[in-house]
Amino acid sequence: MRRVRYIKTLFLVIFCAIAITTSNITTDVVTAQPVQEAVATVTAQGDTISPLAIVNNPSGYLNKTVTMNAKFDKFATLGLDYKPAFKSSEEYISFLIKRDDTTYDIPLSEMKLFMKRDLAEKNIELKTNDEIQITGIVFSDALGDVWIDINKLIITKKAPDKDGVK
Repeated sequence: MRRVRYIKTLFLVIFCAIAITTSNITTDVVTAQPVQEAVATVTAQGDTISPLAIVNNPSGYLNKTVTMNAKFDKFATLGLDYKPAFKSSEEYISFLIKRDDTTYDIPLSEMKLFMKRDLAEKNIELKTNDEIQITGIVFSDALGDVWIDINKLIITKKAPDKDGVK
């Protein structure tokens, strides 16, 4: 009797495994997409790199200076005082930029951007959707994210106010 139970259970497990691996759920809906590898070399000074290219290959940009164009989202405390990639909340402030691969307002939270408080105070007038050019050094790839110490920020285009005035 016990042997029959084991055979039935084994048959059921094999049948379910075959059904799952050949069903449309696993073959059509869930498909692995190849990650486009970003070029691991930093271009000559003055050239910009896409923020998403850096996010897709954080270790390729580790300890390199990068320059990128982005839309400012907001100042934040994201990543401050995290021990593996330590930046003190007393000396630094972090901020977020917007993803440039969507039409929705989504911050690029996989990129941790830090600047010294004195540089942040000079740019306190930044508001959401201001276009900026930032230059910094990728100092960590903790958690698989990009951690950048910003040393230069330029506002390239101010976002219009809600009433349409710049």
